[in-house]
Amino acid sequence: MPFDTARPDGPATVKFPHRSRRGVLLGLSAPQLVAVALTGLLLLAVLMSSGVARALTLLPLWGLILSVVIVRYRGRSLADWAPIALRYALRRTKRQLVWLTRPSSRPRREGLLHLPGTAASLRVVTSPDGRLGAVHDPHNGTLTAVVKVSSRAFALLDPSTQNHNVTGWGRTLAALARTGHVARVQVLERTVPDSGDSLNRYWNTYGNPGAHLAGPIYTDLLTAAGPAAAPHESYVALALDLKAARRLINQAGGGLTGCFTVLTQLTSTFDQAARGAGLAPAGWLAATEIAAVIRTAYDPKKLAALDQWSTTGRPQAHPAAAGPVVLVEKADRIETDSARHATFWIENWPRIEASPGFLHQLLFTSGVRRTLSLTYEPKGLDAALKDVQRKKATVIADAAERQRKGQVDSEEDSVEYADIKDRERQLIAGHADVALTGLLTVSADTDEELNSACAAIEAAAVGALVDLRSLTWQQAEAFTNAALPLARP
Repeated sequence: MPFDTARPDGPATVKFPHRSRRGVLLGLSAPQLVAVALTGLLLLAVLMSSGVARALTLLPLWGLILSVVIVRYRGRSLADWAPIALRYALRRTKRQLVWLTRPSSRPRREGLLHLPGTAASLRVVTSPDGRLGAVHDPHNGTLTAVVKVSSRAFALLDPSTQNHNVTGWGRTLAALARTGHVARVQVLERTVPDSGDSLNRYWNTYGNPGAHLAGPIYTDLLTAAGPAAAPHESYVALALDLKAARRLINQAGGGLTGCFTVLTQLTSTFDQAARGAGLAPAGWLAATEIAAVIRTAYDPKKLAALDQWSTTGRPQAHPAAAGPVVLVEKADRIETDSARHATFWIENWPRIEASPGFLHQLLFTSGVRRTLSLTYEPKGLDAALKDVQRKKATVIADAAERQRKGQVDSEEDSVEYADIKDRERQLIAGHADVALTGLLTVSADTDEELNSACAAIEAAAVGALVDLRSLTWQQAEAFTNAALPLARP
């Protein structure tokens, strides 16, 4: 998690800790350790059964296994790529890379969203009073509410207001994390194609189309420019941990009523804290509105029709129609009803002091339709302190081992150790500890447009001081977590 350094004479700065590349043991990841262990057992079996001569004849095999463990491709060893590639190949063999919605006469579970992949069991439920909708995830044991938020343009604010908003957002996350009942907080910011319907509604309500000269000009402008606009939408999803909040849920009456009582308390806490961060919550979404957000992620062109059919000013959709009609997964992208999507993982954040608005260049890349998802997962104080002690011991042990072997000290270890100590100081001072995951989905109508948009986003990421990595062979699952306000792990 980044730490903020507020300066009284200037804007705040943010800096992210170094992302450790240490493995489970001896610098090796779990797949690498499995490969080494299996190789050792195989070598031992060959030596015991056929002797040294037979083992020497298998040198090409040992060399191949060694290359699998050592050789890296796109930041991962070949051993780390193996499980991902095998899962993708298995899904392809089972013909699970293509999702098709088929009409069925069977009774369907009420509220089921009919999403592909591991999200197939998700369903939307409505509070007993009918005012709040939420997504129930039975596998992860969460109940997620979604709110649409808005704010003034951060880049246009004066430094003192920026500092105030940055500090306020940190306090908002801390307030939610300290409850101990929040599994995750997801911030979703996306651009969507605009049908121009909302602009026309406003013009027809408050404008004067019959005004001399100006009226026809505004009408023609809205007709031509309205559908070409790409408005920004921001959502925050709060995932209530039903297991951690079991005591409060039982005290509130248990069942669905108790769950929504506790969830409503969390939403009230967020509303109060978010206003101190310069955010304006626009009301928590109902079940049909959550379904519409999911539907327009898979089918962006559907937004125009949903806008026109809505009677509340917000798009609405039936939960059964929230999922895609068709989804085709490929190695580096997915194809849905009316768009192509490619999802990236933000592997590295700025490791030098940067402005809190460092993502501005990435979010406002001209001509690119994209969705940015930031997921914060709170950690308990005891667990965080134990993790700090474990990492400190690992760094110190590695340094001692290099000194014993006469190797040169690693500056990377020095930076990592300083970051660990800074994290420990913040925990002792009472700050909340959260794990941050950033995902970015780029969308376009055709493959050629998607390739151009991805190139523009990767160039903008360089200016934003972040490193993007394409989630090869994981695009379908990555899209679900990146483009939908579900606050999934």
